[in-house]
Amino acid sequence: MKHFLRTDGQRKRKLTMSFSDEELIPRICAGETKLFELLVKRYQDKIFTLTMRVLKNREDAEEAAQDAFVRAFRALSKFKGDAQFGTWLYRIAYNVCLTKLESRKNIFQSLDVAFDADDDDEYHPEVAIEPSAVDTDFEKAETKEIVRKALAKLPVHYRTVLTLFYLEELSYEEICDVTKLPMGTIKTQLYRARNALQKLLAQMYSKDEVFV
Repeated sequence: MKHFLRTDGQRKRKLTMSFSDEELIPRICAGETKLFELLVKRYQDKIFTLTMRVLKNREDAEEAAQDAFVRAFRALSKFKGDAQFGTWLYRIAYNVCLTKLESRKNIFQSLDVAFDADDDDEYHPEVAIEPSAVDTDFEKAETKEIVRKALAKLPVHYRTVLTLFYLEELSYEEICDVTKLPMGTIKTQLYRARNALQKLLAQMYSKDEVFV
């Protein structure tokens, strides 16, 4: 009997975990607050990846991720569904990281204005993003550590767009929604970030060692 009850409980938990974000959020807002734990489990790794890439400090990244979930829980009733919940959550985490960077008096006072002096808000075809060795680099398990070390050396705004686009697989539109930057700026930054990453990888290792 006890075994049956335990199995039945496990089935219920699995069934609950299968609910979409859109199904969970109204229930949480209606008072089933424990269901928010499911959203935390669903997104905690992705949010931590973002905060760690931006802040480069595990303690700060963990604190920022936790703060992001607390803020999301408190503001959940304001979530209108205009964007996906995950994108909305990324935006909150992004802003938490921004605040932490400002408190550190980081040279990049705001990710919203941290691009090169010659960046435009216009996207130009001559900087179109084409498939390159960097694309496949992110997908190869044996080179992820190499790329991770190289990413840590890049400016924060480059780390951010590369993380969102490649590691978290957000679309251009979703990155714009998270960062509140124009589409042209995102594409230009991503193009320049990839070039910077390639140059850095070439300096750190020979081409044959990195792009296998």
